Amino acid sequence: MTVLSAARDVCDVVFLRMRHEDAAASDMWVIPENVRVVDAVGLSEDEICDLAASLSPDGVAAFNDNWLHLAARIAQRCGLPFHSPATVPALTDKFLQRTLLNAAAVPSPQARLVSTVDDAVAALAEIGLPAVLKPRNGAGSVDTARIESLERCRSYVAEFVARGTGDFVLEELLTGDPSVAGECWGDYVSVESVVQGEDVQTVCVTSKLPLAPPFRETGHVLPCTLSERDQAAAAEVASAALRALGVRHGVTHTEVKLTPAGPSVIEVNGRMGGYVPVLLRRAAGFDLVRTVLRLATGEPVTVPTLVWKRMEFAYLLAPPVEAKTLVSWNDVRPRDVGGIRSIEMRSKPGRALDWRDGTANSIGLVHGTATTHEAILASLAELNERLDVVYR
Repeated sequence: MTVLSAARDVCDVVFLRMRHEDAAASDMWVIPENVRVVDAVGLSEDEICDLAASLSPDGVAAFNDNWLHLAARIAQRCGLPFHSPATVPALTDKFLQRTLLNAAAVPSPQARLVSTVDDAVAALAEIGLPAVLKPRNGAGSVDTARIESLERCRSYVAEFVARGTGDFVLEELLTGDPSVAGECWGDYVSVESVVQGEDVQTVCVTSKLPLAPPFRETGHVLPCTLSERDQAAAAEVASAALRALGVRHGVTHTEVKLTPAGPSVIEVNGRMGGYVPVLLRRAAGFDLVRTVLRLATGEPVTVPTLVWKRMEFAYLLAPPVEAKTLVSWNDVRPRDVGGIRSIEMRSKPGRALDWRDGTANSIGLVHGTATTHEAILASLAELNERLDVVYR
């Protein structure tokens, strides 16, 4: 429905349904009857490209990493703007991305490819401790661990390989500088960009709440807490990364670590970031989804200077790393805590919890608004006290 709302006066939307078991399938009933949904379940990539071409589309858009490759092939088949099929691997393969960024001297961690325990031991000898172990192709911090010792490295690699995660990247752990964003905030940001050929425009820099161990996101804040100088520095390194990876189209989401030596790229994503579009629309009235659709149909986009009407935040309730089961929480309504817009508890008592599931391990989502950054922290502190979530 967000896409349909953003498409008004831009284009008519046709959805390609790819899987019956897709999480979106249960929400298909909300799509109005006059909106076309084309079933592509069970078709090969070539057949899907032919099917898409038969629709004579004016553009193609994808909002998930899993569909970037197929969307790129459809765009190529139809002669439409999108990431090229050759560029997509640089946006989804973390080892290839590190290799290209390092070769272009864009600040980013050194990394090694790991497939076995022996690979990990050799890689750790080169990278050093502490380090980060993450899937080569993954999202949401799933199976992403902090490595403090050779023994821990061996055990995690053996465990994750047994889980069938695939190849891994072992990379150096970037040390954050908490003074840049502020002591109470995450030591990293995301940069939302609009790319049209050689032109890279920065939409905004998004602040983060501190990570839950080991590397799980807990929230996003707009406008950000950085100074204009530090925002410009983060945007500059994000733009350099996009050019180094050959990105020439679309809305992108680049995560940047704030280190004592300056901003360094965590990863570049070839689609818009999660939660950011909602915050951006509420805080500044800028529709990032609409921008994706405008770019897809070949319309030139000029990003305006944003005027912040209010501060907006999204907060993910992340269990402690040692939590195994969700036991209970107090019933709290948004009106009970100042600044809270909505509270969506996504779990039931008794749910099994595992930090290895990354951000999907969160038990709830909170949206809120404030007039100052300090007020956001106060609202979250009061909310957590009132909720009093119990884990076992």
